[in-house]
Amino acid sequence: MPNSFGKLFTVTTWGESHGAGIGVVVDGCPPLLPLAVEEIQAGLDRRRPGQSDITTPRNEADRVEILSGVFEGKTTGAPIAMLVRNAGQRPADYDDMREKFRPSHADFAWHAKFGIRDHRGGGRSSARETIGRVAAGAIAEKILARNNIEIRAFVTRVHDIAMPDDLVMNGARALPFPTPAEIEATPARCPHAPTAAAMIERIKQARDAGDSVGGVIQCRVRGVPAGLGEPVFDRLEADLAKAMLSIPAAKGFEIGGGFSGAQLKGSEHNDAWIAGGGALANARAATNRSGGVQGGVSNGEEIFFNVAFKPVATIALPQRTIDLRGAPVELIGRGRHDPCVLPRAVPVVEAMTALVLADHWMRHAAYQ
Repeated sequence: MPNSFGKLFTVTTWGESHGAGIGVVVDGCPPLLPLAVEEIQAGLDRRRPGQSDITTPRNEADRVEILSGVFEGKTTGAPIAMLVRNAGQRPADYDDMREKFRPSHADFAWHAKFGIRDHRGGGRSSARETIGRVAAGAIAEKILARNNIEIRAFVTRVHDIAMPDDLVMNGARALPFPTPAEIEATPARCPHAPTAAAMIERIKQARDAGDSVGGVIQCRVRGVPAGLGEPVFDRLEADLAKAMLSIPAAKGFEIGGGFSGAQLKGSEHNDAWIAGGGALANARAATNRSGGVQGGVSNGEEIFFNVAFKPVATIALPQRTIDLRGAPVELIGRGRHDPCVLPRAVPVVEAMTALVLADHWMRHAAYQ
């Protein structure tokens, strides 16, 4: 089921960018979980278009409707269906793309696979599909919050503008856990104000030039107990990697020290264990280059990882491409597109992290 994710806490998304709406069905949510539509909406408000002058101007309120699975403010144990209706479609913006393939977009590959494609904003391949993920993630985050698990994602790099190295987790040191207020202080969703200001300026420069820029999001999770993860193919970092790389425009994933660890010796990279007063449960690692996961299972340390996002493929500059007959043509992207996906991708990264952890939390409970 390529449109479904998870084993015990399962989500299935549906809908297209310029169809009637986007939706999701969440199955496996425990009953009696207090759940209000406003809690779902809060996450969608952080993801929706038009929220600042560095995002797409598409006008969508993205108001969510809960269709099933909730009664008198509590989950019933039945599947939870949610719907967000599309309101700001402008399919005429994509008329030139009916016959032409956008470079680095899903157009060509999806046409090769299915023999048909929805050229209006990419249809199912559009980042608008992530509405369902964020809605489902809000429920997963509520489940995790009951167990004191907190998730924070934030932008650390836009193009060549990056947070100072000593403020970004690399596993060699512990850093303060960023607060929601610090992350949401600017439209860039970078908790370091000077860097955020420079990021915003770089995004505006790309937008004004008809271009786009990519970057990196770091996600940190604290409160995860040791023991989450399933050998061999459902390792926790493997499921996190799949979740992150399933997000549109995501092209890279590294957990803990990641690729920088390849430059170290074992004596430099290993996380030494420190006794915790004679109690095994109180043991802690001196460093955290493993990113909180060892042998595919959480070890009780903070989980952290980085996700790289490419520049948005649809730009307002002339690009060489081909048409449906394979003939060379030129294409200038039209419509309303983000000059940088990073700020709006932050809640998507958090949502997918929550979905993975909630699913593994339930799977781990089977061992108890």
